[in-house]
Amino acid sequence: MSLTKTTLLGRRSLLQGFASLGGGALATSLLPAWARSQTPGLTAPKALTGEDIALSIGHAHLKIGGRPAHAIGINGTVPGPLIRLKEGQDVRIAVTNNLTGEDTSIHWHGLLLPFQMDGVPGVSFPGIKPGETFVYEFPIRQAGTYWYHSHSGLQELLGHYAPLVIDPAGAEPAPYDREHVVVLSDYSFLHPHLMMKKLKQRAGYFNRQKQTIAGLAAGKDQTLAERAEWGAMRMDPTDILDVTGATYSYLINGHGLAEKWTGLFRPGERVRLRIINAGAMTIFNLRVPGLRMTVVQADGLDVKPVSVDELQIANAETYDVIVEPTEDRAYALVAEAADRSGLVRATLAPRPGMVAQAPRLRERPLLKMRDMGMDMDMAGMHGPGGHGDMDMSMLNPTNAPQVKMGPGVQMISPMPVDRTADRPTGLESVEGKVLTYADLIALTPNPDTRPPSRSLELHLTGNMERFMWAFDGEKFSEITKPIPFRRDERVRVTLVNDSMMNHPIHLHGHFFEVVNGHPGQHPRKHTVNVMPGGKVVFDLTADAPGDWAFHCHMLLHMHAGMFKVITVRPFEGEA
Repeated sequence: MSLTKTTLLGRRSLLQGFASLGGGALATSLLPAWARSQTPGLTAPKALTGEDIALSIGHAHLKIGGRPAHAIGINGTVPGPLIRLKEGQDVRIAVTNNLTGEDTSIHWHGLLLPFQMDGVPGVSFPGIKPGETFVYEFPIRQAGTYWYHSHSGLQELLGHYAPLVIDPAGAEPAPYDREHVVVLSDYSFLHPHLMMKKLKQRAGYFNRQKQTIAGLAAGKDQTLAERAEWGAMRMDPTDILDVTGATYSYLINGHGLAEKWTGLFRPGERVRLRIINAGAMTIFNLRVPGLRMTVVQADGLDVKPVSVDELQIANAETYDVIVEPTEDRAYALVAEAADRSGLVRATLAPRPGMVAQAPRLRERPLLKMRDMGMDMDMAGMHGPGGHGDMDMSMLNPTNAPQVKMGPGVQMISPMPVDRTADRPTGLESVEGKVLTYADLIALTPNPDTRPPSRSLELHLTGNMERFMWAFDGEKFSEITKPIPFRRDERVRVTLVNDSMMNHPIHLHGHFFEVVNGHPGQHPRKHTVNVMPGGKVVFDLTADAPGDWAFHCHMLLHMHAGMFKVITVRPFEGEA
């Protein structure tokens, strides 16, 4: 396909990609070398490298807590093999579909490449048919920690994901002695389509942490007045993640709690952890009790070092952190689901066989009025009679003409605010320093300092009771119009979250600058989490011609309609 003549592929093939998912025989699989327990690190990694790489997609199996599980793997493993490349090289990756009766694909998450190589069926290519091979070919224009995964149906829920590391052409800005790739993910023995069906049938199906009389008596939950108020609005303050530890097993490098993944170190070393959230529906809180983490990279790009005790990593984000263990002991690497319905613990240790104790789950958090785009102390939010006199019509204002009102729009945030300096959901009161987006400062100046020539506002809308998700009240379909951009134009985009769920929004083919109070050195990201009732502003230079996916990376939110296509025109040589 030519960059100068390619137009949007049919929406039908994209929708078929969303719907496709199949079964089949299990195949034997092993964990890749980098993911095996007691790995010494990746200083001399056993990874796929060079200019020609071959991948095969097929059925595989996991064993989680001793229980066998069906998976879709890459080269027979879950996660798939680590690909390690060098900034400035070219690469050709031949991907063969060995699945029976279903198409597949690979999207190179966060990579800057020609749009025909981006790997989204129905947008950038037709997909890979069973028995066929597609060759991805592109130059490597960047360095950092990235990953790759399926963009077909719900294959990502079944294990179709893997890490990708690109070494810089020059000196490493954050030198280290040893490194470990840390892939966080979630797996359910429940079939993905059945999971979706249950969410459609009953809101909060997987939520086993609802408020109780005991919680009321203990003062841990809302008061009776607060419960009545939230009930009148049909809102549940415990509804933080759609799919929870009630069905999910949480994994680090394909290992659950029972499998005990361990990464080795020598006391005194600078250990780099390349953290990737490949979870389909889980936001993780990550910490290493007893060690501070120094964040040196976000979404593959270098940031000024910032020391934290804990960070929240949304779906599809990556963070690189440096830890410096000095004691001859095991440390727990803890990834806890944001709703605290479950966790997974890995170990960092000086010797094989050492296992750090898994901590207890912390008390589950509750959403607040701020998560509805409201603050109970704001003027006009309640009358002289108190909270119960709040004007409920503020939940559904009519002054939002860009939003297509209907059953898919449960509420419009009346007073959304920029929450980039807020601690993430559930971490508001934990001890220690917690990373916020406001802490991120690009290590080098932003490459485009032009002011935006126009602005664009997009609302993230949904109906949690009916599990409907969309942009501006319009879920993706064959007739959804793409969002047009002129090539190289500078646009200020505001994302407004009108729901009470977090939405990690990912733009393909570009990095954007998150406006966070550090002009000239705003962090450049490809994925940004928009907190409930909040908004995120970013500046985008639309410098990559083609057709690009723009969507929520909560996979079932995307599957339910929170997906857009953006077009960047003209192509090279066009007027």
